Amino acid sequence: MPFSGREIATSPDTQRPRVTTTPILEPVRAVVRAVATSVVPESAAFTDGDWAEFDGIIEAALTGRVEAVRKQLILFLRGIEALPIARYATRFSRLDQERRLVVLTRLQDSRLASVRRGFWGLRTLILLGCYGRATAAAEVGYRAAAGGWAERRKPNEAKLHR
Repeated sequence: MPFSGREIATSPDTQRPRVTTTPILEPVRAVVRAVATSVVPESAAFTDGDWAEFDGIIEAALTGRVEAVRKQLILFLRGIEALPIARYATRFSRLDQERRLVVLTRLQDSRLASVRRGFWGLRTLILLGCYGRATAAAEVGYRAAAGGWAERRKPNEAKLHR
């Protein structure tokens, strides 16, 4: 049976099975971060905490996907990493920003619909990871509330609308 990113292990003190999760993007993390810093240049200034939150958001989004989709994403990322070797004699994650943008633009504008879809799906995950962080929401003034607009109104204004 192929590895699904989940391992069953037993706890030595209880001998009950426990599930541990291996991060889905661990083998391609350098590529993901290289793409992220190209798509959202501000992410180059992320702290370790920001990257951890970014990774957690993307991992959570991918956990709900079927294994075949996760494998396609990993394969696509490995392809991105290898693509520039023929032209630039180095991997994507080692390219400078200008050359990374050339590679990503070619993927975005590819004649192959599957490549364009792969790029836009990856881009969507990157944007989710970058702008889904709590600090990013605060930086742009996003103040969503479970109670909706009434919670955001001024106290006097909220009383008028009840």
